[in-house]
Amino acid sequence: MQNLWNDAEAAQYQGLDLLVYASRLVGQDTSLVVWGGGNTSLKLTEIDFTGEPVEVMRVKGSGSDLKTIQPKDFPGVRLKYVLPLEQREDMSDEEMVAYLTHCLMEPSSPRPSIETLLHAFIPYRCIIHTHADAILALCNTEHGTEWVRHVYGRQAALIPYRRPGFLLSKQVAAAVKADPEVRLVILDKHGLITWGETPKEAYLRTVEAVNAAEEFARAQRRVQVAFGGPARPALPPEERRRVAAAVMPALRGALSRERRAILRFDDSDDVLEFVNSREVASLSQIGPATPDHLMNTKRVPCVVTVDDPSDTEALRAALVEAAARYAEQYRAYVARYRRGDEPALDPYPRVILVPGLGMFTAGRDVRAAQISADIYHHTIRIMRAATGFDRYVSLSEKDCFDVEYWPLELYKLTLAPPEKELSRRIALITGAGSGIGKAIALRFAQEGAHVVVTDIDGASATAVAEAICHANGAGRAVGLQLDVTNEAQVQEVFAEAVRTYGGLDILVSNAGIAPAADIEHTSLRDWQRSLDVNATGHFLVTREAIRILKQQGIGGSLVYIATKNVLAPGREFGAYSAAKAAEAQLCRVVAIECGEYGIRANMVNPDAVFKDSRLWSPELRRRRAEAHGISEEELQEFYRKRNLLQVPVFPEDVAEAAFWLASDRSCKTTGAMIPVDGGVREAFAR
Repeated sequence: MQNLWNDAEAAQYQGLDLLVYASRLVGQDTSLVVWGGGNTSLKLTEIDFTGEPVEVMRVKGSGSDLKTIQPKDFPGVRLKYVLPLEQREDMSDEEMVAYLTHCLMEPSSPRPSIETLLHAFIPYRCIIHTHADAILALCNTEHGTEWVRHVYGRQAALIPYRRPGFLLSKQVAAAVKADPEVRLVILDKHGLITWGETPKEAYLRTVEAVNAAEEFARAQRRVQVAFGGPARPALPPEERRRVAAAVMPALRGALSRERRAILRFDDSDDVLEFVNSREVASLSQIGPATPDHLMNTKRVPCVVTVDDPSDTEALRAALVEAAARYAEQYRAYVARYRRGDEPALDPYPRVILVPGLGMFTAGRDVRAAQISADIYHHTIRIMRAATGFDRYVSLSEKDCFDVEYWPLELYKLTLAPPEKELSRRIALITGAGSGIGKAIALRFAQEGAHVVVTDIDGASATAVAEAICHANGAGRAVGLQLDVTNEAQVQEVFAEAVRTYGGLDILVSNAGIAPAADIEHTSLRDWQRSLDVNATGHFLVTREAIRILKQQGIGGSLVYIATKNVLAPGREFGAYSAAKAAEAQLCRVVAIECGEYGIRANMVNPDAVFKDSRLWSPELRRRRAEAHGISEEELQEFYRKRNLLQVPVFPEDVAEAAFWLASDRSCKTTGAMIPVDGGVREAFAR
């Protein structure tokens, strides 16, 4: 472990700010904590609301992440009321949480860590608790007690596994106070606790302890090849990408029988080393490295083995069968230990290992899927180190259940904000670099969707995706260049969407062009180009979307951005109107053919949407102004006055209609045509 402490930087801080500095050093080292793991604290003297000095402990708040933690994320608890609790015989988790809320310096602060009492009872000013990989590799072994004694001697107190809470806090405090030579505590199958009178001292002890464990593992390593060596080779990289895209929709459908999941594919070198090894089937089923990982990875992953992983049909079938079998086994595991009042959690796996191919992870969104992946990388790393000198062990099945269905963990789930209407959905939008498509992409992202932004102008697609990620979180959108008339490119973009998020729920087919000329002067090239973009382009993306949606088997929604010209064509728009009429008929046929699969198809007919539009090119504006006998400056006002409501139509108006059609609000609507034109009488459906 690298010592990141910088005295020059640290000199800028004192008190709580210095704890924040030390905490961020811990948080940025992923070998110590990942995704909200670990906690830190500092005991201080502060002035309370009455103006009196009080002894306070600032401790990491529940749900915060050490990598990005801020002073506001450290609730303060009054030690005057907390320390006497050590004299109690016992205290339930619910009592403890309720009690701590009365001890807060600021009633509106976040809930203190469940390990608050552990920090309070240790009689030192600064405490650092981590789930260091090296420490877990040391104690998650058959002879872990012996190894801890060998490495640390009397300097370490080893506490047998116990779920966090009041009794563990008392046990740790007693061990620390019983022997003045104890400089650190190792919690079996849980992690490391160090302390000091300053954040620097506590941090340096963490570095020292972790380095000792790492050096021991290197020195004791008895095997030359990890995990028993390879049992099979990995498929070549491009073949892995092809297979992943081919099977992920079926896997996503299998994992989404109760609630949709977002998937991630990972074929990193360490993953391939593990999944292709002789010991993957046995090692992977032993259990997690620490209970803190359970809520993200479940107790064990799902291992799916086929003779030939390049055989996509066989692998699809095996993945679907394995997911169902895992869910059945998970329900049986819950039935063995449940006390009768626990809610039913998602029974499907979060981590799926496929020898020869790699790892799939699942979550409610891309962040959750990434967390599962990152944590399992740590599990692999810990198992690799542990099996180098001993046999890897984990928690018992019952201990895992007690953590996974721990009332405090279940309570955390109730604190999560309600999911948005398009949460867990994946939407691909064509022509989304500007105008209507861009407005739809932004609207869908606002409602929780994961968005694949495509446009023939790849730079504009990327810019829209970056804006979505900035507003909604990293990974929530991806921008891809797409010419909808290019069959091979359409297929590759949809495959990339699948590899990125696991499948598809919504297609908004929007890309279009608007050539303007009377029939007599329309060139064959312009006529064909309009058909290619405004008709064939919709067909190509529709075909790919249907293939994915049918593989998933969980329904879907196709929304076509057509035009009022479908019902009311205008002069000099023959090539455009004819091609868009073909798009409308395509939508109707999709509704007819796909209804039995829960796949809906509907269209929106906008008119005169000028804002941020590339459709209204300078040439088109000039020709339409001439056709109506007005100046170009008067064109937008002319179209506004032409509609019955005499209102301008904006991209956001069309986006609202597209959102309604894409969401469950319109779950019983298919084959529909919704005008968003302010009311053009000639375009009324007849």
